[in-house]
Amino acid sequence: MKRLLGAALAGFMALATPALAQTKMTIATGVDPSFSAYYVAKLSGIFEKNGLDVTVNTGPSGSAMVSFLVRNQVQSAFGAEGAGIQNHNLDPNVVVAAEGDLMKQWYGMVAKGVPDLESMKGKKLGIARGSGSEVFWLSMVEKLKLNPKDYKIIQVEAPEMVAALERGDIDGFTAWEPWLARATKAVPGAKVIVPQGEILTPRVYIYVNKEWAEKNPEPAVAFMKSMVEATDLINKDPEKAADYVATFLKLDKELTRELMPKLRFDVRLDQESLSNFIVIQKQLKDMGKLAKEVDFQKFVYPDLLRKVRPEKVTYTLPAKN
Repeated sequence: MKRLLGAALAGFMALATPALAQTKMTIATGVDPSFSAYYVAKLSGIFEKNGLDVTVNTGPSGSAMVSFLVRNQVQSAFGAEGAGIQNHNLDPNVVVAAEGDLMKQWYGMVAKGVPDLESMKGKKLGIARGSGSEVFWLSMVEKLKLNPKDYKIIQVEAPEMVAALERGDIDGFTAWEPWLARATKAVPGAKVIVPQGEILTPRVYIYVNKEWAEKNPEPAVAFMKSMVEATDLINKDPEKAADYVATFLKLDKELTRELMPKLRFDVRLDQESLSNFIVIQKQLKDMGKLAKEVDFQKFVYPDLLRKVRPEKVTYTLPAKN
C-alpha cells in the first residue's frame, strides 16, 4: 500500500511540476513573405518546441528593424545587406549568421500612367532609403546607365507607397513584393515598368547580436535550428507555410501562395551570400554613405549555422582590410 501511495504521489508531482522555463527572445523584421522563416517558426510552434519564447516585432521594412540589434534591443533581425553593414559599423555585435532566402523575381519599379522608364524622367519616384528599395534603384542606375538627376526622388517607406501612388504624391516607386502586386491590383493604371530581371539578385539575411549569442549559446543554436526547421517546412509543405505567412501578415492567402514561389528558401552561408555584401558595400561607398569598410572576419558569424547544418557553410572570406 505504501509503495502504491508513493507511486501515486510521484505521478501527481510529475503532473504538477511546471514546464521548464523557455528562453525569451525578441526578433524583428518587415512584413513580406521573404521573411517567412520568422513567421512560420512562430505560428507552427517550432520556436516553442526548441525551447524559445519568441516575440516577433515588425516594422516598415526588414532593413529598418536591423538597427534594433544595436545594444541588444532585439536578439535577431531579418533584412538586406546594407542594413547589416551599416549597423555593424555602429555596433560590432551586429553580425550576419546566415542567408535566409533569395528573391528570384521579387523587386521592380511600378508606375501609374507612365508607359516606360524613359517616360519616368522628371517625375516623382518613391524610394525607401536604406532598404532594398534603394538597393534596387541603385542597381538600376548602374546596370541601365541612368542619370539619377533625371528623377525626383521622394523618401517613402514601403508600406506607404501604394497609397502615395494612388494619391498622386509619387508617379512610381521601386520596392519588393507584396507592394508591387498590391499596387498593380489596387491602383488603376499602375503597372510594373521595370521588372527585376538581371538587374540584381537580392537576398535577405538573418542577423544576430553576437554578444547575446555567445552569452546564450544553447538558445542561440536553438534559434538557428528553428530557422532551418521553418525553412524545411516551407519547402516540404508550401501550402501550409503560405497559410501561416498569410495569417501572420493578414495577407490574402491566394496572393501569398502566388508570391512565395518567387523566393528560394534556403538557410546558407556560401560564396554568393558573401558576394552580395561586397557589391552593396561598394554602392554605399560610392554614395559616400559608408563610414568604413567592414572587416568580414568579424562581420560574418557562421558558428550557429555550422552547429546545425555545417554543409551549408561554404565560403572564403576576402582578405582583411
